[in-house]
Amino acid sequence: MKFTKMHGIGNDYVYVDCFQEQVPDPEAAARYVSDRHFGIGSDGLILIQPSDQADCRMDMYNLDGSRGKMCGNGVRCVGKYVYDHGLVPADRRQISVETLSGIKYLKLQVENGKVSSLTVDMGVPEVTSKLPELLTAGGKTVPFWGISMGNPHAVVFLDSEVNETLAGWRKEEKAAVRLSGARTASGLDCLDLAAFGPMFENHSRFPDRTNTEFVEVRGKNDLLMRVWERGSGETLACGTGACAVAAAAILAGFAEKDADVHVDLLGGSLTIRWDSADGHIYMTGPATEVFSGEIELP
Repeated sequence: MKFTKMHGIGNDYVYVDCFQEQVPDPEAAARYVSDRHFGIGSDGLILIQPSDQADCRMDMYNLDGSRGKMCGNGVRCVGKYVYDHGLVPADRRQISVETLSGIKYLKLQVENGKVSSLTVDMGVPEVTSKLPELLTAGGKTVPFWGISMGNPHAVVFLDSEVNETLAGWRKEEKAAVRLSGARTASGLDCLDLAAFGPMFENHSRFPDRTNTEFVEVRGKNDLLMRVWERGSGETLACGTGACAVAAAAILAGFAEKDADVHVDLLGGSLTIRWDSADGHIYMTGPATEVFSGEIELP
């Protein structure tokens, strides 16, 4: 199977051009190629398919083989691949990608014939909980904001009370490292997400499981976050998660509509804007091609 490894601020996937070839068992292929010791190593597998509704279709699989509905970093990489590999004309600066969460429209920033960054219309966020709603997991109760960006998110803001509640899940010696070099004052980056992330993901409150974001508000329109993704665990970045976090922050009064909201993730930063005119959220960020190769599937 021919593939291309790509990432959006560290959220990495293996991409297959299914205009050229087919993957007969994508669930098994996703588990195999995602393994960072015995496979290629990634957060999952994304198939770039022909579409009769858009320029292409994105089929996403998590590293555990489960199907994903939408990936913000992934769709940016799909846009870069489609343009850079000539699947759309070179004069195009906007393309469309069919996903399980609907058709996404991407604006391309092109430099020297290659896409460097993209702005994605992520659609209208949907509030899926009381704001906020209390959730008890692992004997600890915290408030969360339920937001859907075509996939479910539970956003937890780390105020002083929540920090005290989560103190037992903090390990200074296992502090996460941010590519930006930013450090969090509240100890967000010392949270042991592997210890309690699955408790949120698989909580009975979320019958289809959920992605969970933990957020520190650094200032107006300035947020730091970490994410536990359903089916993949902690990742360096999550585009839909950043959109959900920005939406929740705006609803909570920590950020503003019609402003660029800076979201710092472990792998880099995204700019999120909630447009009051059309109600849509727009995400801007880079996409990077790492290498291409060929792998024999079992």
